[in-house]
Amino acid sequence: MRTRQELSEALGDPDLSSDRGRYAAVNKQWSDLSEAFDLADAWRDATARAAEAEEMLAEDDDADVRTMRDEAAAEAEALGPRIREAMIEPDPDDDRDTLVEIRAAAGGEEAALFARDLVDVYTRYAESHGLRVELMSAAEADAGGVREATIAVKGRGAFARFKHEAGVHRVQRVPATESQGRIHTSTATVAVLPEVEDVDVTIDRNDVKRDVYRSSGPGGQSVNTTDSAVRLTHLPTGIVVSMQDEKSQLQNFERAMRVLRARLYERARAEREAEMSVARKSSIGSGDRSEKVRTYNYPQNRVTDHRVGVTVPLREQVLVGNLTSLTEALSADERRRRLEEQTDGGGAA
Repeated sequence: MRTRQELSEALGDPDLSSDRGRYAAVNKQWSDLSEAFDLADAWRDATARAAEAEEMLAEDDDADVRTMRDEAAAEAEALGPRIREAMIEPDPDDDRDTLVEIRAAAGGEEAALFARDLVDVYTRYAESHGLRVELMSAAEADAGGVREATIAVKGRGAFARFKHEAGVHRVQRVPATESQGRIHTSTATVAVLPEVEDVDVTIDRNDVKRDVYRSSGPGGQSVNTTDSAVRLTHLPTGIVVSMQDEKSQLQNFERAMRVLRARLYERARAEREAEMSVARKSSIGSGDRSEKVRTYNYPQNRVTDHRVGVTVPLREQVLVGNLTSLTEALSADERRRRLEEQTDGGGAA
């Protein structure tokens, strides 16, 4: 973390304005830390007043001066936690648009129906916060669910709102086809990727193998008579992205490149965070029923996030797209962890 002096010197660099990327980064750092700097000034002022009053008391024990000292000392003490909170460096990707990938995992058709439910929940949640949602792709399942789907969420703070959704989501409910009323457990995995531009991730086209094929619907039913579907394979990493929802091969290619770019960025981001031990990334795991970040229990009408131990109503909140209680608890937990990491690593305002 840069100190105020370092940021001031960076802002005063006459060459800064000629480098748009560095100019934006430095200004954002200053904006993010401006509250901490102001609070630090207030802390120094309160500490100085307490020290001055202490010196006065050494010469003359006066009740009013004692009150001044105690009030200044209490003010300085109260400012400490606020300064530490304000100094938490935000995730640099928080303001980005995001791609949310939902895949049915354990549970067959019931898992596919649950994956469809998650797409609906996330769409309502995003729209309730003024974010725009674009369905990038959806592989339909026979019973009306989806085997996998990708949505793009656009708007300021989209990634910040969705990043904690990554992981295995478990549902417990009685399927419509269950005649004995037995509760089944199924899972879906969610991956959340910050969406990036060409300037953020450069992809050598020679590293990308491009295959085209005919689009198909559920059960292999042909929905297109031309080779419009696109499959991209990034040879250095083995990442594969397929798109077939658009009728145009070019549109499918462009969408596939957006997803590939986001996955490569997330891969680099995860490696960087692992090296720095910052913002521990939750793996989406294998999709096994025993792995979970959240459980959706229909018979008991509740949703529990196991990372923070928070439980909220299922039908009255989650299914209508109100994830705010869960998101706020997860964001608070992230801030706490970031504060611990920054405290261990040092830093000053």
